[in-house]
Amino acid sequence: MLFVPRLVASFRVPANAPRVPDTPRTVDTPAVQRWPHRRLVVIRRDDELLAYDIDRLVAGEDAPAARFPAPWPRGAGGVDAVSPTLDLAVFSGQHALHAVDAAGALRWRVRHACWGSSCLSWHDSYEEYAGIDHGHRHPDHGSCGISADGSTVWAHVRTPLPHDGESALDEEWLVFDAGDGRILGRASTDTGAAGSQHVPHPDPGQMGLRVGEGQDGSPLRWGRWDGTRITVTRISDDDRCLVDVSPCGTRFLTIAHWGRQPAIHRLPDGAVTHEVADHQIPPHPQAPSDVEEEPFWGYQCGFVDEHTVIASTIEGHGQPRHWLIDTTRGDVLGQVEYPIPVSEDPMALGDGTWLTCGEEDPFQLLLWCRS
Repeated sequence: MLFVPRLVASFRVPANAPRVPDTPRTVDTPAVQRWPHRRLVVIRRDDELLAYDIDRLVAGEDAPAARFPAPWPRGAGGVDAVSPTLDLAVFSGQHALHAVDAAGALRWRVRHACWGSSCLSWHDSYEEYAGIDHGHRHPDHGSCGISADGSTVWAHVRTPLPHDGESALDEEWLVFDAGDGRILGRASTDTGAAGSQHVPHPDPGQMGLRVGEGQDGSPLRWGRWDGTRITVTRISDDDRCLVDVSPCGTRFLTIAHWGRQPAIHRLPDGAVTHEVADHQIPPHPQAPSDVEEEPFWGYQCGFVDEHTVIASTIEGHGQPRHWLIDTTRGDVLGQVEYPIPVSEDPMALGDGTWLTCGEEDPFQLLLWCRS
């Protein structure tokens, strides 16, 4: 079955971004951060982090809802986060976390062990190691996320911390007070990350962590903060990549390592309830009839609403295809047939809509709904 979506709105962010097919070297392409009451498009420049409120963009306001000066260039750290209250941004760096308020002032910082591959130092600033060797130019990295109520910051960092003294290198999940940077809880993740990303849950006391270990696996960790201690649960056999949580928080979505079958999991135990079978995806119309290939599922997918997921397949022939999937059964409902060309990956917003980028312009955002 084919679904022709309705275009709800179109906008460019930033409005002055260069109109070129390739991504400018000083700007990351748009990413989405969302919670039940806030949906943001976030863009990292070399010198700042811009946050756009999607509701304001739809209303015709193209100015950022908040902007935060960056303590180091893009690419020199991990995945940053903006608070749903728009009063704080936390930058995940090679050597520290920096929390910056809406006025651009440093609210707090926490140093940690360097993510540089062969570095055993605690640094005071980015300038100490900027570009000095391959391990610092191309480091592994952590990430941070902010709870749905904006009260806590979760960060995946390399430890020890400076006040720990001489301890073995490890990776830990830390929970901070967003207001003053006090460490409230910490626990080992038992990972060896090349990179990571946080996936917020509607409950402020829960957070998902996606860790990439390259060819070695995709550890999935689920964290719970009860106000006193953090509990970390290991889900699956390090072979599923966490990509999204459902709007009401009862399910989450994963993609198997190497871009294989999506699966729907239930919470709180993380058990798989449905896995999307590849045989439900018909061969690409441009594929030779004598060629059989398994689809590669894109990692940027998610919940359109509580009952529907949108995901993309990337095959060796023709353009990527987008699919709507029923979360209650794991069935592929059909293919999305856009009235205009779009980019390969959809960005689900959980309220019945999703975003794509324009085919030739990564800063042209198109907002779609099912009908």
